[in-house]
Amino acid sequence: MTSKASDGAATRILVTGGAGFIGSHYVRTLLGPHGPGNVAITVLDKLTYAGNPANLDQVRAHPEFSFVQGDICDPALVGRLMAEHDEVVHFAAESHVDRSIDGGAEFVRTNVVGTHTLIDAAHRAGIKTFVHISTDEVYGSIDEGSWPETHPLEPNSPYSSAKASSDLIALSYHRTHGLDVRVTRCSNNYGHHHFPEKVIPLFITNLLDGKKVPLYGDGGNVRDWLHIDDHVQGIELVRTGGRAGEVYNIGGGTELSNKELTQLLLDACDASWESVEYVEDRKGHDRRYSVDCTKIREELGYVPRKDFATGLAETVQWYRDNRAWWEPLKERAAL
Repeated sequence: MTSKASDGAATRILVTGGAGFIGSHYVRTLLGPHGPGNVAITVLDKLTYAGNPANLDQVRAHPEFSFVQGDICDPALVGRLMAEHDEVVHFAAESHVDRSIDGGAEFVRTNVVGTHTLIDAAHRAGIKTFVHISTDEVYGSIDEGSWPETHPLEPNSPYSSAKASSDLIALSYHRTHGLDVRVTRCSNNYGHHHFPEKVIPLFITNLLDGKKVPLYGDGGNVRDWLHIDDHVQGIELVRTGGRAGEVYNIGGGTELSNKELTQLLLDACDASWESVEYVEDRKGHDRRYSVDCTKIREELGYVPRKDFATGLAETVQWYRDNRAWWEPLKERAAL
C-alpha cells in the first residue's frame, strides 16, 4: 500500500464489495482503456457467496489495482485502509431480498454495522469523498408517478430497511461532521457477471438448461431496469461532480412488469410459457418502483445510453458464452 495521493498523483479509491456484480464492473471500467486514467483502486471484499475473484481477472495485473480480502465490519482493517486512500466508493452489502426474509441478521450486520464502521473510519482518516451506493427499494412501493430524492423512506423488507438505515448513517456524518458523503439510489441492475440468484440471470441460466423459471404471484410487479454500464456512468458522475450531502437517483428508463420481462427472456432463450411456473408471491412484495432522475440529469448530465433490447440481448449472449463462470456458482448455491 502507498500513502495518500499528493498533488498530481493518482486518486486512490477504496472500493468495498468490488468483487461483486456492480462493484467489479465499476473497477473494470475505471481501470479499463476508457477509464479516467488517473485512479488507483484497492478492492476490499469479504468474498462471501456473491463475491467472485474471477470478476476481477481482467484487471488483476493492472499496476494500479490491489485486492484485500476482509470484512467491512473489522475496524482495525478498515482504519488502516482509510489512512491510505483519498476516496471511498461503498458497494459492499447483502442485497438479496429473499435471503433477508429468511433471516435479516446478516443484513443488519453488513449493511448497517459495516457502513457505520466504514463511515466512521472515513471521518477519522479525513477521506475526501465517500460515495455510498444504495437502492430505490428504500422508498418502498409507489402505485403511480416516480420518487424524487426527497421522498420519505418507507422500506418494506429487512434488506431495504437495512439499506435505508445505512443511508441515514452515512448522511449523518455529513450533517454532523462535514464529511463529503454522496448517496446514489439505483433501480434494478442487469448485465453480465450477475450472480444467478437474481431474476434475470436466474431465468436466463434456467432457461438455457431447459429448466422451469419461478414467477411470483400474478407477475404484475413493476421494476425499472438499469444496465450496469449506465449505473457505473451515473456513479462516476456523482463521484467526480456530485455535491456533498446529496442523494442522486439513477434509473434506466425501462419499466416492465415481471410478466413482461419473463416474455422477453423466454423469447431471447427460445423458450415458451411452458417453462414458467407460477409460485406463491414473496412476503411483503413491493408492487412498483420508479425513480425520478431529474436531479442527476439536470445537475450532472446523466442520460442512460444502453437501450434495454440491446442490453438484454448482450446479457443473454454473455451467459450463453460463459457457462464456466456461472455453472459452478449455481452448483454451490444450489440454485
